[in-house]
Amino acid sequence: MKKNIGFIGCGNMARAMITGLISSGMTTADGVMASNRSKSKLDAAKKDFNIRTAQDNKEVARYADILVLAVKPNKYKAVVEDIKDSVKKNAIIVTIAAGIKIETVEKFFQKKVKIVRSMPNTPAIVGEAMTALCCNDLVTGEEMEAVMAVFSSFGQVEIIDEELMDVVTAVAASSPALVYMFIEALTDGAVLKGLPREQSYRLVSQAVLGAAKMVLETGKHPGQLKDSVCSAGGTAIEAIYALEKKGFRGHVIESIECCTDKAAKLEKGLNGPSASIRNDIGGLARKQRIFAVR
Repeated sequence: MKKNIGFIGCGNMARAMITGLISSGMTTADGVMASNRSKSKLDAAKKDFNIRTAQDNKEVARYADILVLAVKPNKYKAVVEDIKDSVKKNAIIVTIAAGIKIETVEKFFQKKVKIVRSMPNTPAIVGEAMTALCCNDLVTGEEMEAVMAVFSSFGQVEIIDEELMDVVTAVAASSPALVYMFIEALTDGAVLKGLPREQSYRLVSQAVLGAAKMVLETGKHPGQLKDSVCSAGGTAIEAIYALEKKGFRGHVIESIECCTDKAAKLEKGLNGPSASIRNDIGGLARKQRIFAVR
């Protein structure tokens, strides 16, 4: 059965998901509705996707069979209080907020409701998202399959225990920011040595894409693949040596640790200011100069 999909919030992550849903053919534009406080964002979504839009969150809640709460963590309580009496009886609530537990959302609704906690990432735009899912015991196996189909339409899906969701936030949802920094740094190195910037970005990005695909498709350990590139006395091992001298691995591991800890702390600050976890790890990485070799 076709399910109407609603988004409360129409920021970057919601737009990425909508792009993936429609471009994959999982649903049509007519099967999606989004709301946002900003009329300009709604107008842009209407123009770009031709989806249904509404400035009233309750209108989306009444429409959706699968309702995605695509707002910042500190807005969840207010949004749920606004829509809780408008949500369809058997609607599936999907959260995408870093740090917010299923139990917390259940308390906000003050009644039994089907909840799936998700953590996707922005490569959904190009159909290459990595999403982790978990749910409460009210969600049936069939309903979980329906939600998985939504997320599978724009990438890969893993079912995990909720206690691991904070580290997934770091290693899947936020890590693209680190990869972009790495691509930028590799490109800067190429530009330093005379290669044109636009050409450098294409060369580096394809190299990173190919390397990731090698890990996924060969099943070989990344270290084994790294060793296969590093011939004795060659160029690749020289580059590895330069990074290792600067503590490359330790800095990357520390960034994931810090990001995981930040995700765990977000729920405690629901009533206070909250910055985007993706922006936060990006700032952390810059501060520590993770990918810079001095």
